[in-house]
Amino acid sequence: MERINWKTKTLVIGALVGAVTGLIASYMIIQRAEKRQDAVQVSVGDGVKVGLGVLGLLRLISDTVASDK
Repeated sequence: MERINWKTKTLVIGALVGAVTGLIASYMIIQRAEKRQDAVQVSVGDGVKVGLGVLGLLRLISDTVASDK
């Protein structure tokens, strides 16, 4: 059996971390909506905020990895 390529291992770990993070975020949103006894409503502005936050996080990760060299 071949050793797992480091690129494949990195992709799998990243996918798992992303999936778990998404599940936790969704759970938190559901809990907040149930506490307010209201349906989840995401506005366009909220979507833009989340998108920019994700891009900022990706940039931070990219800068951190690049600075290790």
